Amino acid sequence: MRVVVQNDKSRVNRTAHFRGALAVLTLTALASGCAQDGSTPVRPAAGQERLKAPPARALDHYATGLGATHRARVAAVGRWGLKRVPLTPPAPPATTPRITTRKGFEVDDHAGLPPVFTTVPTRQKVVFLTIDDGAEKDPAFLRMMSELKVPYTAFLSDYLVKEDYGYFKKMQDRGVVLNNHTLRHPYLPGLSYGRQKREICGMQNVIEKRYGKRPALFRPPFGNYNEDTLRAARACGIRYVPLWNEEVFVDRWEYREWDRRIRRGDIVLSHFRGRDDWKGTMPDMIRRFLDKVTAEGYAVARLEDYL
Repeated sequence: MRVVVQNDKSRVNRTAHFRGALAVLTLTALASGCAQDGSTPVRPAAGQERLKAPPARALDHYATGLGATHRARVAAVGRWGLKRVPLTPPAPPATTPRITTRKGFEVDDHAGLPPVFTTVPTRQKVVFLTIDDGAEKDPAFLRMMSELKVPYTAFLSDYLVKEDYGYFKKMQDRGVVLNNHTLRHPYLPGLSYGRQKREICGMQNVIEKRYGKRPALFRPPFGNYNEDTLRAARACGIRYVPLWNEEVFVDRWEYREWDRRIRRGDIVLSHFRGRDDWKGTMPDMIRRFLDKVTAEGYAVARLEDYL
C-alpha cells in the first residue's frame, strides 16, 4: 500500500510538472502571437494588444529608403557647392503660435486687422525663407530647392509672373505656397483705399484662377503699408502680413536688428533675381543663405506650418 501511495505521488508530481511546463509553453505562444505549430496566429488575451512590429523586410526597406534619401541629399550638397548638409527642420508645432503685430508696426486702429510681423514666436531653432516678386525664372533654382528639399514661401506680383505662369505652377507642384505681392508692385500708402484693394484683391483673383487657391498671406511692396492697406487686405481675405527680419542677396546679408544676428523664428527675405540684377544667380543666393543658417545651427522650416 505504501508503494502504491508513493507511485501515485510520483505520478502526481510528474503530471504537475508536465502541466506547469505546458502552461509556460502556452503563455509563450500567446505572447508571441503564434500557435505552437507556427502557422496560425493566436488571438491575444482580452485587454492585450499584439505587438505590431513591421516585418524585417519592411524595416530593411524603410532603412534602405532613408539611406538612399540621405545619400541623394549629400550628393546634392556637393553638386550645388554647399559647405554643409542643411539641417532637417523639426516637426511643425502641434499648436500653432499666436501671431501678433510687432511693436512699432501697428497702424492707428489695428484691432481686427491682419497682424504685421517679422518673426514667428517659437522655441525651435528654425528660420523661414520667403522670396518676392517673380522677375527671375531660373530652372536651376527649382532643381536646387527640390534636390536639397528646402522649403520656402513665394510672394508674387502679376506683372512679372504673367511672363511665365507655368514656371510658378512647377513651383507649386513641388509644395511651395504662392502668396500675394499685388498686381503691379506699387507704393501702396500713396494710393486710395479703393486702388489698394484693386491691387490686392486683383492678385488674389489671379492666383486663384491660375493656381486654384486664394492666398492667406500678403506682403506689401517694399514693406510699406498704412491702415487702408490692412483694411483692404482683410477685405480680400488676407489673414497675415509677414514682413522680414533679414534680407539675403548673392553677396551679402542685411539685418533689421542692430546686433546683426539671426534669431529663432526669423523671416528671411530674398527676391527672384539673376545676373541682370545681381552679381550671380539664384542658386548663388541660396548657397549663401544655407551656408550661414546651417553653420549657425538653424534649420529652414515652412512658414505656413506655423500660422
